[in-house]
Amino acid sequence: MPGPEAGVATSKVELAYELVRERIVSGRYTPGYRLVLGALARELGSSSVPVREAVRRLEAEGLVEFERHVGATVRGLDPVEYRWTMETLAVVEGAAVGQALASLTAQDLAEARRLNDLLRAELAGFDRGETDTQWFSQLNQRFHRTLAARCPNPHLLDLVDRGWHRLATLRTSVFSLVPDRTHRSVAEHDALLDLIASGAGAAEVETAAREHRAATLRSVLAHEAATRNPEETA
Repeated sequence: MPGPEAGVATSKVELAYELVRERIVSGRYTPGYRLVLGALARELGSSSVPVREAVRRLEAEGLVEFERHVGATVRGLDPVEYRWTMETLAVVEGAAVGQALASLTAQDLAEARRLNDLLRAELAGFDRGETDTQWFSQLNQRFHRTLAARCPNPHLLDLVDRGWHRLATLRTSVFSLVPDRTHRSVAEHDALLDLIASGAGAAEVETAAREHRAATLRSVLAHEAATRNPEETA
């Protein structure tokens, strides 16, 4: 039977896991950031053993990778995983928005416009490189959730939530990769809200919501391709 020391060790692993994971997901630790186990252990007041165990868990989740002669680093965006996630999210979120359309209230639309206005207010900061991309991403997610929240199909909403969670696990802010996408995204939000306000049907709104997500995917994949093969885009 494990003694009290086992419980302490487990709690320290959990503490280290939560700390590092939060910093990765929030963007504080960026792709390629080197996780110095000794420094983290000192910060937590523990040995390196629970920190190493926590980092191994994060590796299993795809947030961290081990590089030879470097050690543990924050994993960058996996274009293949990102594509699969976004393609799936485009389908299920578009369907959820389409199904939610009949139940959307004037207050829902006003809240969506308010959130998009907050996003718009951040654009100047993006142009100067001063905006918090994670805050922008959180506002963006709230906008999308506002339009999908009244979907009557709980299974569909569960799939949407899983898609958002998967994006968080992939640990990237799209807008930090392709900052010029911010302006187009806000404009597409305006167009989607105008379409809804015009009384468009569910199928048309679903298609527009899906295309908005697909446009983000195309932008990110084009950026990744240019980064891997700069000579082809020179």
